[in-house]
Amino acid sequence: MIIVDVQALIPLEEMDKKTVENWVIEAVQELGYKDVEMSVLLVSDEYIRDLNNRYLNRDMPTNVISFSQQEGMGPADNNHLGDVVVSVDRARAEAVEAGMDLHDRLLELLVHGICHLAGFEHEGVDSKQSKEMARVEKRLIQKIRRY
Repeated sequence: MIIVDVQALIPLEEMDKKTVENWVIEAVQELGYKDVEMSVLLVSDEYIRDLNNRYLNRDMPTNVISFSQQEGMGPADNNHLGDVVVSVDRARAEAVEAGMDLHDRLLELLVHGICHLAGFEHEGVDSKQSKEMARVEKRLIQKIRRY
């Protein structure tokens, strides 16, 4: 069973938490997970800036941060994949700048964060690994947008 906890700490006039939950379930299923839990936190730029500064020593807002629960020493039966935090403020600004719908940008950011939780990387890796992450993201986004 896939369990997703979606919390919005910022108003979501344009969408509902159930849509986000459905996107996440579809993405993790497509990545091959069958029994996993994860959480999604939808926040403001101020909130994500604090997290970015505290955990990554980057004193600026960012669009998405993933916190894996599958790294390091932990319980062997840990089925909590991790947490994805998305700045709705940043997503909205990026959507406007790109001339796209906020839903589409949020989906892209969620998929990006989930790919990180699944072990994909694009920073500090060779181009082959970076291209693989981009390919997987594109496949997931296309599949989810069909619904």
